[in-house]
Amino acid sequence: MDSEGIRPDLDRREMVRAAAALGLMTVPILACAGKPPSAPAEGALIAGTTCPATPRQTEGPYYFDPRLVRADLAEGRPGVPLRFRLQIVDAEGCARMARARVDIWHCDAGGHYSGYDQERTAGQTWLRGTQLTDAGGVAEFRTLYPGWYEGRAPHVHVKAWLPDGREIISQVYFPDALSDRIYAQSPYSGRSGGRLRNADDGIFRSAGDAVPIAEIKPVADGYEAAIVVALA
Repeated sequence: MDSEGIRPDLDRREMVRAAAALGLMTVPILACAGKPPSAPAEGALIAGTTCPATPRQTEGPYYFDPRLVRADLAEGRPGVPLRFRLQIVDAEGCARMARARVDIWHCDAGGHYSGYDQERTAGQTWLRGTQLTDAGGVAEFRTLYPGWYEGRAPHVHVKAWLPDGREIISQVYFPDALSDRIYAQSPYSGRSGGRLRNADDGIFRSAGDAVPIAEIKPVADGYEAAIVVALA
């Protein structure tokens, strides 16, 4: 359990009602062929070709649960639109995990997190939200390309709870070259200071070879990111 006392079945009746509103149905876990790190059946994964266990990383100081089951996170904050898709799987055979709870949170273009006195954002909830995975283990959010703050490379925090009680806290990173291009644009370009590249970030390095870097492609109004989060 995390320090905030979040349970895997947090307000289960509330989550079930939210799931119904979102059109999510209870479905069995679907298994795909092969053993880790073997590739699963074609089309089973939304990113990459294998599903090694995702490394657990620090939660950081800026998590809280605003109890917002929603896909749209921006709340009018400025930035480059990002469609962020995460697929939650079991590393053993790449089984896709339906009805997992997934939370994400990240800083805005100015490097600030919502909801904290020290950030002068108490009471705000932008760039935070929860989704339940669909039959393919996928949760989708419409957010913004994350900003950066001194001492860290750009990242999005991820926390997932599986129906069987397992959970993971990790962080997803972005290609340096793409961050360079995006941060040359407004509203990101007004920042100054020491942004780290991925290889210079100690938390990134601690994740080793399985460090989660999102696969990115441009779309009409911004970018789409995809990542597979695999639990051992």
